[in-house]
Amino acid sequence: MTTRDERERRGPGHEPEDTRAGDYAELAAVGPYGVRPGHALITMVEPHPGHEYAYNRWYEDDHYYAGAMAMPWMYAGRRWVATRDLQELRYPEKSAVAQPVTAGCYLSTYWVTEGRYDEHMKWTVGINKRLNRDGRVHQARTHVFTAFQDHEATVYRDGAAGPRDFHALDHPYAGLVLQVVDAEDPGRRAELLERLCSRDLPRRLSGSQAAMVTVFRPTPLPGDRMTYVKQVEGVDTRLTLLWFLEADPRTCWDRFQGLDAEVAESGLGRVELVAPFIPTVPGTDRYVDRLR
Repeated sequence: MTTRDERERRGPGHEPEDTRAGDYAELAAVGPYGVRPGHALITMVEPHPGHEYAYNRWYEDDHYYAGAMAMPWMYAGRRWVATRDLQELRYPEKSAVAQPVTAGCYLSTYWVTEGRYDEHMKWTVGINKRLNRDGRVHQARTHVFTAFQDHEATVYRDGAAGPRDFHALDHPYAGLVLQVVDAEDPGRRAELLERLCSRDLPRRLSGSQAAMVTVFRPTPLPGDRMTYVKQVEGVDTRLTLLWFLEADPRTCWDRFQGLDAEVAESGLGRVELVAPFIPTVPGTDRYVDRLR
């Protein structure tokens, strides 16, 4: 094993040959490198009963970094948790996303640089195969809702003031609401998106504790994905909304009532999930004892 002192004595430029260090300079010189969140990974997971602490420690101590933040072009991330009282606020009761609707007590959200989806996917498939082969994947969990997504729009409560969407996963927001909406058919998703962005979301945001809503549409997972992650549903019809809150969602939940009726009245689609979360505290097991 190489110690830190040995690495420091050798100095830069003496990396092992199998790291292909020279390739990094060539890759960095080409392609997009803006700050816009052109893509996202949104993953809601349920640890199996009795494995809550082990799952949380694995994700906090290893997977959040080795399976996400250390990857190229994934530049921001945040974990969220739904304690049992938050799970019980979810609706509708019959959800195409979560069965039962309370399933999925942990949510992870990540931003990927615009225009770098393909490059990131090649890396993420490769690294997850390696992690699985090396026994660094926690198997006692179920992926309830996991999808890479393309950014469609961001609607702000305060216009040009305040944090932008690329700040959202670093800014200390106190809560998040995940909303999943399905258009009636693929041809109506664009119409539904336009109505949400021009009418429904601005009205809901005005005077609320929500600072912004980011809107994404899911993309299919590659065929060589890990077998424990099911293929994405609703690729042609679904929209995924993330509401970033400046207050605990329990204190302002009345502002999120009726989202399903609002979409249904438009005749353009239906709400499949409205689910509140609060941020985890990295490096701790806070809230793990309040999941059941």
